[in-house]
Amino acid sequence: MKYSLIIPVYNRPDEVDELLQSLTEQRFKDFEVIVVEDGSAVPCKDVVEKYTACLDIHYYNKPNSGPGQTRNYGVERSQGTYVLILDSDCILPETYLAAVEAELQREPADAFGGPDRAHDSFSDVQKAINYAFFTTGGIRGGKKKMDKFYPRSFNMGVRAEVYKALGGFSAMRFGEDIDFSIRIFKGGYRCRLFPEAWVWHKRRTDLKKFFKQVHNSGIARIDLYKKYPESLKLVHLLPAVFTVGVVMVLLVAFICPWSLLLLALFAVVIFIDASIRNKSIKIGALSVIAAFIQLTGYGSGFLRAWWKRCICGGKSFSAFEKTFYK
Repeated sequence: MKYSLIIPVYNRPDEVDELLQSLTEQRFKDFEVIVVEDGSAVPCKDVVEKYTACLDIHYYNKPNSGPGQTRNYGVERSQGTYVLILDSDCILPETYLAAVEAELQREPADAFGGPDRAHDSFSDVQKAINYAFFTTGGIRGGKKKMDKFYPRSFNMGVRAEVYKALGGFSAMRFGEDIDFSIRIFKGGYRCRLFPEAWVWHKRRTDLKKFFKQVHNSGIARIDLYKKYPESLKLVHLLPAVFTVGVVMVLLVAFICPWSLLLLALFAVVIFIDASIRNKSIKIGALSVIAAFIQLTGYGSGFLRAWWKRCICGGKSFSAFEKTFYK
């Protein structure tokens, strides 16, 4: 068995259906699928059973423990030489596994990952969120990075023996994929970006959930800094700087309303570019909101965790741990 696809699930049967359907269309066929239900109130067992005739698929149900530990549970029961970690809200193009296989044949790697894109069927909000990630330092474009490439858990591959040697994902509730990537590098393993092994990734379905996601990501960055001080880069500070800047502009605006032109200029640039890219004025407007949420959500989480952990000496925490995955 060449590949084991590990899919942790929490209350997303409809999205799992879409993902599994895309797996039936893969050109490369040497793979198994392992779906692990993480204590869902709305299980996807019936969905999985629809695909038993056309996929080598295995279904497990376990108590809730978060995505990292659920992935480890699946890997422990896998047979593949490589494990591919996917989020349940992804859809794979038919060329995905063929692209992974081609890259590994061209140049071996111990770990790898690819970018994500927005599908035409995604809602306008999801497309706007997709744009916000594209413009704020994510790996969505697949080729340009402000920092070295760290595979993320929505689209991550690891040689099975390397995964097990490193102990898989840690117990961190957020930022566990970056933590794993850091340990891959520290272990001296070779990690690469596979630009053509991309997925369609829905991420959050509304702006409120998106804020929760990026706010917790900002908190997780400080948690990672506490574990690996060298992992904090200048690029990670930019959302916090932006957030402070927005607050200062709003305060100064009481005295000098012209200062609001700085925020207006940023909004106009985002609006025009997003409208052109998506061929939609509505998505352009939503992209302005999503970009502000992306930056200030992450920045506020980063500043909040910096104050609590670095200044006050507090312990690790997550702002939306109970509701983020609902």
